[in-house]
Amino acid sequence: MIDQIYSYREMCDIENVQTLQRGMNFRMNHRYSVILMSRRSNAPYSDKILEDSITIEYEGHDAPKTSYEINPKTLDQPKLTRNGTLTQNGKFIESVEKYKKDTSELEKVKVYEKILPGVWSLKGFFDLIDYKINHDGKRNVFIFSLKLSDEQDVETNGHIDLKHTRLISSEIKKEVWQRDKGKCVICGSIKNLHFDHDLPFSKGGTSLTAKNIRLLCAKCNLAKSDKIE
Repeated sequence: MIDQIYSYREMCDIENVQTLQRGMNFRMNHRYSVILMSRRSNAPYSDKILEDSITIEYEGHDAPKTSYEINPKTLDQPKLTRNGTLTQNGKFIESVEKYKKDTSELEKVKVYEKILPGVWSLKGFFDLIDYKINHDGKRNVFIFSLKLSDEQDVETNGHIDLKHTRLISSEIKKEVWQRDKGKCVICGSIKNLHFDHDLPFSKGGTSLTAKNIRLLCAKCNLAKSDKIE
């Protein structure tokens, strides 16, 4: 479910790992990769949601810190490790290049977004469609393009209508979370929460302001969906 809210522990349990320390996790299992993104002011990378509201630009990751105290932010983001193996950047790049050569399918990427410390939102499954290299004035960085997939349940091949789906910005999510006090606005539950469009996008609702977004639990959302024709 897009925009489902999880704690860090819940997110790790879902992905069947003890910790999620890396932002980029190529083929965390055989069905998909996982990336963690953040658009908070103190985020280490510049991740963006484009104006079409269904495309993410995700910045590649820096070289690891070394004992020589070289600032990784002054170095080109690496495609290869010192041993010549692919970094996480390199694995995502290789996936794009294989797709362009018609030797593999689009990589499915599950995206989680950090809203507040310990609070994460599942943005959904995305298709890894391209990458580019940008020079930020000091060094080269990788920018990966991911588009919201019409296949949102990889295990059951569930589909969504992209025309009626828009990503909610992290600023709006933070405002809504604080306004609704982290609880379902209908029943007060703090479990199985997600960000819900009060008026669906397909009926003219918007993701651009907090006025049309609210916190609902799964039970109340199901009850709402049953009433919408």
